Amino acid sequence: MLKAKPAVLAKVSHETRHVSVLLIAPSLDIIGGQSIQADQLLRCLATEPSVQVQFLPVNPRLHSALSMKYVRTLITLVLNLARLVANIGRADILHIFTPGYFSFYLAPAPALLLGRLLGKRTILNYHDGRAQDHLAHWPMARRWMRLADTIVVPSDYLVEVFARFGFVATRIQNVAGTDSLPYRERLQPRPVFLHNRGLAPEYNPACTLRAFAVIQQRYPEARLTIAHHGPLRDELERLARALGLRQTRFIGPVSREQMSALYDSADVYLMSPNADNMPLSLLECFAAGLAIVSSNSGGIPNIVEDRQTALLFPRNDHQAMAACALRLLEEPGLGARLAKNARAECEKYRWTHIGPQWIALYHRLLDPSIKSA
Repeated sequence: MLKAKPAVLAKVSHETRHVSVLLIAPSLDIIGGQSIQADQLLRCLATEPSVQVQFLPVNPRLHSALSMKYVRTLITLVLNLARLVANIGRADILHIFTPGYFSFYLAPAPALLLGRLLGKRTILNYHDGRAQDHLAHWPMARRWMRLADTIVVPSDYLVEVFARFGFVATRIQNVAGTDSLPYRERLQPRPVFLHNRGLAPEYNPACTLRAFAVIQQRYPEARLTIAHHGPLRDELERLARALGLRQTRFIGPVSREQMSALYDSADVYLMSPNADNMPLSLLECFAAGLAIVSSNSGGIPNIVEDRQTALLFPRNDHQAMAACALRLLEEPGLGARLAKNARAECEKYRWTHIGPQWIALYHRLLDPSIKSA
């Protein structure tokens, strides 16, 4: 298996000139992994004396009258292009967040093209756990990606995926903004569960509901809170009723300020994605002290180690998922041990560790003579 090397720190002298970075990413108007990570990166870069950072959100606020699907997409594309043209001149580097599939063409692809035409250095920061399918079935996207000066991904898993298609990607892990999450020790977890992934097919939330039905057969008092939103919400609520689930709440999207209390209210985190990369929610659970039960899809085994920092199960196996959750509830000390080990992992994702990798990359892009340490 191909192992990715983390980005290494370059030796950058104090005389190196300031780097102007235009961060192109979704804003927190859309609550999700990319917007949260972009916000965290923006906050951290603002503290770096050698970097001047501007933010260009790719999800402009539109009047409700413009909510028709294709009209909204066209206007979003035009607005993104106009704002990109207005802001690109002051930037040395375009740091472009991107998901996969059609969304890639709304902002990332135009930014790559305009950056190339205007001689700007470009970083394509790819965050989608469905990269294998995206790259395999969207050959035009692969051509556009070759316009980037460098591709950065947050996991070894995505480094390996990109390598299969002839790309050399650099791994720089996500920054965990977990300092505001209070750690609570759960010596013996209660049957109080939380699910906080998008209600979309790739995250397979139906598997979590079916596993919870098995759990409730043994623990009728068990509770499940399902945060976030997505196209499957109505279908999932119908499934919950069909399964006869009790004490199961769908609460929709939750702000970052509210998440602290939500994590504190639960003892076990459940998630069952079929495709994933580096979910920030896992790092937040590390910080808050929740025991984790997750499928082993995508990049998740790059973050957690089975039976050391979480319990993993084969994807789309709700019986195995339920068995892991029941084990946490019934094996003395297991949940507390996993949570303690996971808490120690948080140090890897602090800005003091991740930040120098970004700063070194920015300076290397502008001055290739700067060598890696």
